[in-house]
Amino acid sequence: MTSAHLPGCQPALTTTVRADRVLLRRFTPDDGEGLHASLSRPEAVRFEPYGVQTRAQCDALAATRAHDPSFWAVCRGSDGALVGTLYLHHDDPHEWRGYTLGYVFHPDHWHQGYATEACRALLDVCFGLWGAHRVSAHCDPRNDASWRLLERLGLRREGHVRQAASFSTDDAGRPVWHDAYLYAVLDSEWDRPEG
Repeated sequence: MTSAHLPGCQPALTTTVRADRVLLRRFTPDDGEGLHASLSRPEAVRFEPYGVQTRAQCDALAATRAHDPSFWAVCRGSDGALVGTLYLHHDDPHEWRGYTLGYVFHPDHWHQGYATEACRALLDVCFGLWGAHRVSAHCDPRNDASWRLLERLGLRREGHVRQAASFSTDDAGRPVWHDAYLYAVLDSEWDRPEG
């Protein structure tokens, strides 16, 4: 794994992270088509706070993400195809050195190890060069693939939060609540677990 940055630089200055089979790079305004390939699939956004996205919405998202250092395009190294998105946000207060991890991958690329490889590479940079103290992630308990990925990465389940979020409403307009698992890993624990 290599990245185009200097030790101790701020996350916004890091532009690429390379791993064996994937390249993580900043989004460009031209990534709308690649985003749409994923975010137009109901199974890809089932546990996200938004529904299926149109091509116009994905074009707007690509333009916005091109200016947001929290978002990373995950591209297959062999052909540059956009296979997923990573989100790694530097939380406030910054001096606590905490980050929040998230991801969405194209369903055609599930179960091929791209998410594991991409997350590991970005977490290596986050802990090794950005000086993170703690990285956390939330996922819906029904999303087995998501929490299994977090466990493969070495994150520990710290909690099961009841009725933590609502991304939709019922026919009467009331929130439909769902639970969330909280996962985290500390800098002292990060050692690139195998898996």
